[in-house]
Amino acid sequence: MAKVKTALVQMSCFADKQQNINKAIEKIKEAAAAGAQIVCLQELFTSLYFCDVEDYENFKLAEAIPGPATDTLSAVAKELGVVIIASLFEKRAEGLYHNTTAVLDADGTYLGKYRKMHIPDDPAYYEKFYFTPGDLGYKVFKTKFATIGILICWDQWYPEASRITALMGAEILFYPTAIGWATSQDEATNTEQYNAWQTIQRSHAVANGVHVVSVNRVGLEQDGAMKFWGGSFVSNPFGTILYKASHEEEEIKVIEIDTNQTDRYRTHWPFLRDRRIDSYQPITKRYIDEG
Repeated sequence: MAKVKTALVQMSCFADKQQNINKAIEKIKEAAAAGAQIVCLQELFTSLYFCDVEDYENFKLAEAIPGPATDTLSAVAKELGVVIIASLFEKRAEGLYHNTTAVLDADGTYLGKYRKMHIPDDPAYYEKFYFTPGDLGYKVFKTKFATIGILICWDQWYPEASRITALMGAEILFYPTAIGWATSQDEATNTEQYNAWQTIQRSHAVANGVHVVSVNRVGLEQDGAMKFWGGSFVSNPFGTILYKASHEEEEIKVIEIDTNQTDRYRTHWPFLRDRRIDSYQPITKRYIDEG
């Protein structure tokens, strides 16, 4: 299908896991009623963003994938006839955990999962404490409505990740995300950070000639020390913003994406044609020292 109706679900979260799942399901239903065919939820939507602290109790939030959450969402996907992109905390084995996104097709089929490859470690984002880096490689999923690529939050900053996923045939890149501002920051810093975040993802759209859908959470968490900045958006294959959510409110928005635009943009701006793949070997090095 060339034209795909994609929904962004930007929401705030509670401490209770089941309450978040129920809330997400209601929002998926709202999106489906508005015509959505693919619904993307934000990163780790079943809980508050727990990586603000290093706390062993938080490992209890994890579950197997496939598992209870994917079983529940699979039934919802089948009932509504929509694809669901669900970011979850995966317990792979005793003591082994991943930040993982599962994809449920429109008939309820579990299509597989992508494990976050790039894991940050910053103040209030202590993800290395919880998550083992992904080992499934980059992934695309052939859903009923489109072939989609999934990358997760910190993956957003790496052009290599989006390039590889696009080269694998992704027609749309989705980024479930949890990123915010420290409430102690000044407005100029906030603006600079958000603009950088949006710009880098729009650049992935331009470089690869595909639509990008980025879905962030919103609201105050961490006892009011962190404000998740929302600002979820959709970019066309040349970086034009088709929709941008607010920084303050929960939002559900359905945007029609025409994947046929990829061929037009890639033909008129043939970045893929002119790639010098013979010259890119140095990219596999950590750093290139002179001499």
